[in-house]
Amino acid sequence: MPLQFIGIDPDTGKNGSPTAWVDQETADIVIQGYTADDATRTQCVQTPAPGHAPGIPEHETVIRIPARLIPVLREACDVAERAQL
Repeated sequence: MPLQFIGIDPDTGKNGSPTAWVDQETADIVIQGYTADDATRTQCVQTPAPGHAPGIPEHETVIRIPARLIPVLREACDVAERAQL
C-alpha cells in the first residue's frame, strides 16, 4: 500500500501531527488525527447516523481533525478523485 503524502497540520510541532495521505492503489484517504476523548465518543454514539445501529464498531474509531487541516483534506480529496481507480 504505497501512500502519497499530502500534508500535515500547519501548526504542528515535531511530534504528533494530524496528517493526510492518499493510498496510491485504492485512492483511499488515510488520516492521522487526535484520538477523540470520551465526551466526543459519547456524543457520536448518542448521535447515530440515520439507518445505522448506534455505537462504534470494534474495527472503527473516532478521530478529531483540527479545522486548520481542512485545506489539506481538500487536496487529499482532489488527489483521490483524480486517481479514478
